[in-house]
Formats: sequence, C-alpha cells, structure tokens
Amino acid sequence: MNYEFESVLDYFDDKTLIVLVEPDKIYEEYKVLAESFSLRYAQLFEKGEAFSKQSNIYFSKTDIEKKISSKKLMYHNAIIKTNKNYEIDDICQIISKDATSYYGKMEDLAKELNRYKYKGYKTLIVLSNSESCKKLHAILNDHSCSTVLSFDSTTQMTGQVFITTGEIKKGFEIPENKLLLLTESEVFGTTKKKNKVKHKGKKNKIETFSDLKIGDYVVHEYHGIGQYIGIEKLNVQNVKKDYLCVKYKGEDKLYVPVDQLSLIQKYIGSDSVVPKVNKMSSQDWSKVKERTKKAIEDMAGELIELYAKRKMVKGYSYSQDTEWQKDFEYKFPFEETDDQLRCITEIKKDMEKSQPMDRLLCGDVGFGKTEVALRAVFKAVMDGKQVAILVPTTILAQQHFSNVIDRFRGFPIKSEMLSRFRSASQQKKIIDGVNKGLIDIVVGTHKLLSKDLKFKDLGLLVVDEEQRFGVKHKEAIKQLRANIDVLTLSATPIPRTLHMSMIGIRDMSLIEEPPGDRTPIQTYVIEYSEGIIRDAIERELSRGGQVYYVHNKVVDIESVARKIRELVPNARVVVGHGQMQERELENVMISFVNKEYDVLVCTTIIETGMDIPNANTLIIDYADNFGLSQLYQLRGRVGRSNKTSFAYLTYEKNKVLTEIADKRLKAIREFTEFGSGFKIAMRDLEIRGCGNILGA
Repeated sequence: MNYEFESVLDYFDDKTLIVLVEPDKIYEEYKVLAESFSLRYAQLFEKGEAFSKQSNIYFSKTDIEKKISSKKLMYHNAIIKTNKNYEIDDICQIISKDATSYYGKMEDLAKELNRYKYKGYKTLIVLSNSESCKKLHAILNDHSCSTVLSFDSTTQMTGQVFITTGEIKKGFEIPENKLLLLTESEVFGTTKKKNKVKHKGKKNKIETFSDLKIGDYVVHEYHGIGQYIGIEKLNVQNVKKDYLCVKYKGEDKLYVPVDQLSLIQKYIGSDSVVPKVNKMSSQDWSKVKERTKKAIEDMAGELIELYAKRKMVKGYSYSQDTEWQKDFEYKFPFEETDDQLRCITEIKKDMEKSQPMDRLLCGDVGFGKTEVALRAVFKAVMDGKQVAILVPTTILAQQHFSNVIDRFRGFPIKSEMLSRFRSASQQKKIIDGVNKGLIDIVVGTHKLLSKDLKFKDLGLLVVDEEQRFGVKHKEAIKQLRANIDVLTLSATPIPRTLHMSMIGIRDMSLIEEPPGDRTPIQTYVIEYSEGIIRDAIERELSRGGQVYYVHNKVVDIESVARKIRELVPNARVVVGHGQMQERELENVMISFVNKEYDVLVCTTIIETGMDIPNANTLIIDYADNFGLSQLYQLRGRVGRSNKTSFAYLTYEKNKVLTEIADKRLKAIREFTEFGSGFKIAMRDLEIRGCGNILGA
C-alpha cells in the first residue's frame, strides 16, 4: 500500500501569507524533533511495533521549503539577517519600545493619555472583554480623558484614544509612527487569561446510564421494586401502544404505558445483592415509604432545632464592595465562569446581612472554589475583620497560604500561616499577632483551634474539606462559628452536610462549570506494560512536567521506585507514603511541589489536597483494586492547568477482571469530562450499593 501524506500547507493557495518568526530557531527545533522521531521509530520498528512505511510520516526540511516556496513569505527577526534560500524583496525595520505600565493608577494613566493625544498619537487600548472596556471607558472619562468605545481601522485615529476588545499580551510604542498600544498588562499590571470554551453543565446528569436493559430492577412510585422484562405492544380499547412490562412477586405483571415513564426509575443498589421484589397487592411498599418519611422528618427536626439557634444570633453586616474590592477582583488572571460569578454574588449577599452566614460552596476539583472564597476573604478584611482559613493538612495549608500571598500582593493585608512549618517561636509570635489584631488572615491546620488563639475581631471562617476533620476538631469548629460568617468548601461534602443543604437548613452554592481552558483528562485503562510506563513518563518529562505514580502497597513501594529509575534513568524519583514520619513526608511533598523531583511514587495520600498544576500525568498500578470514587479523586490530581493531562489505569497482565472491577474501570474511562463527580457517585452507588441511606 502506498501512503500519500499531506500537510496543512497543501490546503493554502499561493496568495497565502506565511510569517516565519525567527526562521533559524524554527529549523533548529525541527532538527531536534526529527532526530527524536527517528530514534523512537527505530526502537519501535526493532520491536515490531511500527510499520516500515511510517518512517516518512514527518516531512523533511527540503519538503517544507518546497511547499512554502510558492507562497508569500515574511520573515520576522529580532536582528536583520539575509536568507540564502530565498530572495528578499524588501527589508522593513520597525523601531519600537515597551509601553509604560500604570498598575491601575487611573489618574496617572489619564494624564499620560491626554499628553499623547496632544502630541498627535494614535492610541489603542486592547482589553480581554467588553465589560472591562466599558468600565475603563467610564473611569477615564471621570478623570477628564475622553475615549472612544469602539475601533475601526478606517477611522481617523490621530489624537484619539480607542478602547476595544482583543487578545494582545503586551503593549508597545512606535514613536516614528506616533502609535501607542496598551493592554491589560500595562493598564492594570495584570493580564486576564480568556476562557476559550464555556463548558455548560449537563442538565440530565444520569443520561448515560439510565437506559433500561431487560433484567434490570426498577422502582415504581406506587408499586415498589420489580424487574423489567421488556416492551410489549398491546391493543387497549382499539388503540395500539407500547408498554413496559414489569414483573413483581408471585408472577404479577404491571404494564406501564411509555408516556408514563416518569413513574419508573432504575433501581440503584449493589450489583452483588439481588433486591427484594415487592408484591403488587401488598402494603409492604407503602410501609417502607412511611418509615423512610418518618426517619427523614426526625432527622430534619433535629437539624432545624440545631440551626434555628444560629438563625437567632445577630452577626456583623458587611458593607458593599469597595473600589479596592473591584480592583482586587479585576486582577484575577482568568475570566470567571458564570457559576463562579453567581456563587460570589450569593456569598456577598449573605455577608451583607446581619444574620451570620453558614454556606456550603460545593464544586468539582479545579473548578475555582478557592478564588470564590478569597473574594469573600478580601471583603471581610476590607471591613477590618480578621479571617481564619482552616484546612486539614499541612501541605494544604502551605498551598492555600501561597495562594493568599500571591492574590493579595500589592494590598495592605498581613497574612500568616500557623502549622508545623513554623517553629515554636514563630508560632508564638503569630498567635500573639492574631490576638492583638495585627494579622488580618491566618491560614492553618487544627492549630487554629488552639485555646491560646483568641482572635481580636474574627469575622469569617473558611473551612476546606470539613469532612476530613475528626469529631474533636469538629466540636471546636462548632464553638468557633457561633456568631461569625462561615464558608465551607468541599468537592465531596459529607452526607449530613449535603442533607442540610438540600432541605434548606444550610445554604449551598454549587459550581458545576469548569474553567474554559481545561481539556478533559485523557484516560487509558490498559494492561501493565513497562514500555507504556516508560513512554508516559518520558513524554511528560519532555514537556517539563511531573508525574504521579500510585502504588498502594507500602511493603514493596521502594522496589517499584527502583524499577522506575531503571526504566527512566534521567527521572528524579521520590517516594511518599502514610507510614513515613510526618515531618519526612511533608518534606517529600514540599520538594515535589518545588519541582525538585520529577516522579512521585506514592500511596493514595495524594487523593485530596494536592494542587500541583505542573503534574499532568498519573499512573495507577493495580487500578482494579480501587473503588470508583477513589479512582475519580486520584485522577483529579492531574488536569489542573491548561495542558493536556493523562491518566493511565493499569492492571496485571493476563489477569481476568471481576465483573465489579471491570465496571468500575469502564465507568472511570467513560466519565472523562469535567464535572463528572455526581455521575461517578451515582455509578458507584449502582456498583457497590448505598449502605444505610439514613445513617448520614
């Protein structure tokens, strides 16, 4: 068979303009790529894993030059060079300089723009979205600098300032042409990263597994549990219709018209336990419903009594957003999702009421809960209140503290962290500062619950992953939250907390929409192969990334790490597991966060709390031994940046998987899109059963 390969260049006609930016560097990069491909191809061909015709899958340098020679070419070089391969018709030298940055100082910006207008400059300000354009237009006009809120290349630009939308990263000035271009980077000192795609949450969350199959157990609203045995066409009163046939105990059959499907839903329970089928004429099903209703009412009564006390307490009513708040929010380097904006509004409304806030913010991994929380934190600090951010682990405390420092940089806010990463003397100093009101924000583990810590004016408590705190700590949190605003963050809230939110006792905000620049995690369920493991690690390392390798057996985890070092000799490999000394484990994790290692061979300790955008490949061995929700949580450790991420779920070679393990692995491969947490939980419920549903 003859292969005819084409390139994208074949689809452009001769009038196409091709711009080559630094041609010499392009050809150097091509040379490296071609050599890498040739070496990899030779290895695969030798092992019989590649065909001979695949050797010319890449075009040669000569092929590329031939394809572009008939097109219009423009070379872009920082230094003027001649090109021996092509005749150059004209050399155009552009002398430009970087535009001045104003870091949000609108008065200075307005003065400078007026000065440029007086000199006859053509000025264009390019921002990422129309809302930002309108705000800047209004601000500059308030500072006596008139601007035009649109741009047309045919418009006379001399002596005017135009504001428009676009995607330009950096501004510049060309004095010879009297042209000035400014971007968000110069105007505000930051650049918003625009979300390219909006992922809307699926309305029908269980659509991929709600289809009935013959033999499935179903639940009828009035008759209870039966078994679906197929569709039959019946003639009733001279009208032919399709009916679902459901078999009950004692050979009773119920025929349900297809237009009454709303009365039936698929039974969700353990695959290993056959449900008890009801008898149609029996009162058993009615009794089950009554018992369930009574139990739910009792639980609701308890919780209502508990939270009614809190509703009676008068809290602090925060003022409306300040100009600094607007400036802080604008400096968020990404475009917010609609769900984030809605949640932010809900939380701010709560804070501005005199009744203490108690809100659960629920969202999948990487959906932007932290930014929503930080906006509430900033609002509290702007009103002179102190904020405590309580987290279950030292690693998570370090990550939150880094986020706080990064986001609040440039504002007069004093932040500190209270954890084992601070010496005894440092902890004493921090506690003293908090007690005297010298520290605005303190991030910490259970040390925040210490009796020595007495906040001077605590206004907001943010609790991350509340379900991971013990009973003793939860009681201390309950005492702390008596009359202050409380915001709880969770990807997978504990059932009781979720129940409270669902029945309206506790307010809940839900983020279902992922950031637009994220791509689904490429998930592979495969037999274990050293070749695949080596390729996966080398591919990630070649793009400067890091790898998680999950091996959940401490007894031989060191030998697994040695094997990886043999497979990928250039990889810096480190081991982490729960049986290590706590300080030693923390040092390992911090070193990995700081990119001192390439591969972290670990147990499931990374399941929650790890947020390392540079780690975008996950390998799990013996994946068939994990639960579905656990696999989902582990996979959530990657895919936290705009890079394509990979998850390899491996099982032993030649092993015959159990039916349940097979279903779990198929499900994790099926649900790759962001926001699959609810679907995964439902599928897990199908596979292993729900347990005692009222034992929240």
